[in-house]
Amino acid sequence: MKDGLYWAEKLRNQEISFQELLEIFKTKARQQNPQLNAFVTMMDQEALAEYRIHEKIAEQPFAGLPIPLKMLGQDKKNWLSTSGSRLLLEQRASRNSNFTNQLLKNGLIPFAQTNAPEFGFKNITDAQVYGPAKNPWNPAYYSGGSSGGAASAVAAGIVPIAGASDGGGSIRIPASFCGLIGLKPTRGVMPVGPSGWRGWQGAAIDFALTVSMRDTEKLFYGMREINSAAPYQAPKKAWRHKEAANQKTLKVAVIIDSPIDSIVSAEAIQAVEQAYEFLLAQGHQVELIAYPMDGKELMASYYLMNGAETAAMFAGIEQGISRAVRKEDMELMSWGIYQYGKKIPASHYINALNLWDKAAFTMEELFKDYDLLLTPTTATTAPKVGEDLQSDAIRSSLANAENLSENELQELVDQMFERSLQITPYTQLANLTGQPAISLPTHLAHDLPLGIQFTAARGREDLLLQVGKLFETEYGFQLPAYYREK
Repeated sequence: MKDGLYWAEKLRNQEISFQELLEIFKTKARQQNPQLNAFVTMMDQEALAEYRIHEKIAEQPFAGLPIPLKMLGQDKKNWLSTSGSRLLLEQRASRNSNFTNQLLKNGLIPFAQTNAPEFGFKNITDAQVYGPAKNPWNPAYYSGGSSGGAASAVAAGIVPIAGASDGGGSIRIPASFCGLIGLKPTRGVMPVGPSGWRGWQGAAIDFALTVSMRDTEKLFYGMREINSAAPYQAPKKAWRHKEAANQKTLKVAVIIDSPIDSIVSAEAIQAVEQAYEFLLAQGHQVELIAYPMDGKELMASYYLMNGAETAAMFAGIEQGISRAVRKEDMELMSWGIYQYGKKIPASHYINALNLWDKAAFTMEELFKDYDLLLTPTTATTAPKVGEDLQSDAIRSSLANAENLSENELQELVDQMFERSLQITPYTQLANLTGQPAISLPTHLAHDLPLGIQFTAARGREDLLLQVGKLFETEYGFQLPAYYREK
């Protein structure tokens, strides 16, 4: 299979040059992008210049493999840094993010930037300034969000690895929708800074979308980094060597019911039940359990954090542009979240973070009894492009958000996300508790992918990699067509 390490080996052995491979990726991008809208910039000349300054790149894990960055937080000096917003359309990064620098240390050369929704608030990608990112399995459907452009690029076979990030499922949701592998690492294990050190109070983390477990493993162990300035630090067990002995028998808890009591599709239930039976047949212990906390209360705390962080973000933007931001500067969803954030008392924000800590304790206690938690990644397959996930009444209220009270805004934000959350209710927990989680492409429903999700205790990516490789080799992944070709 032509995954990232396949091309890295070709580069290392000089069977193909960096310029030749870059031209292949660039050509495929330009051929398919009019249909998919995966890429929003192409920086191939800059990539060539970057490659030329790196000595001994063939000795690095990915040996010069070109990779696109997500147009949200994955900064490259002098490249656009728009966050999918019209307000920042001309903004350029003043320096590389530490995540980008770590990609370079692993021999990955940024060459383009991928589509993302405004400020990453959505589980679909439909920024007004860029348009929708579409699913290569069927362009009538979204590829997901917020790493939708990245997912479209990988699923189309344009690139085997794309930079992505996850603040509530934004790696795992598009992985489920597009038949990819989506790992969200443990809080504190990936590079952060030199700006945005906390990333939604640790909920948001950078990694990538991939198509093979060997790429996922190689990238994870290459990208993890101890940074003494980072406010969140992963536990020492996260640094266990990748060759640590696999556990012969895994004890797996299973949750199928939605944490917000919403409908779960028959296909998502089937995907988990089949995984359940497979694990039993492989000699592992599997047990169905109830959701261990109040999922609706946890989501309310997540939205509250979004609001407070957004208010702080716009305060910083106002300093940069030397004026107050206005409703017409942003999409209505962003405006509503911003207005909510401005009216949240500090005590409510602290209480929300305390709830996260309580949830983290609950989950770590659960992982004393179980090695892994298995759930659907998403409750359904991808929604159709243009499907209205809100309503005219909600949009009307968002347009009037500045005149609403905190309680009214809390209710409005809940209504605003209600339909989209029903599609993706499982992913947010790991962001708030800091635990690692992975979406695996094990199922097809009506010719569209649907993933299953495994979550582990903090620092136990080794268990996620173990179970991922088990499903890859013994169960089989439902990968996009390009990667099924001989």
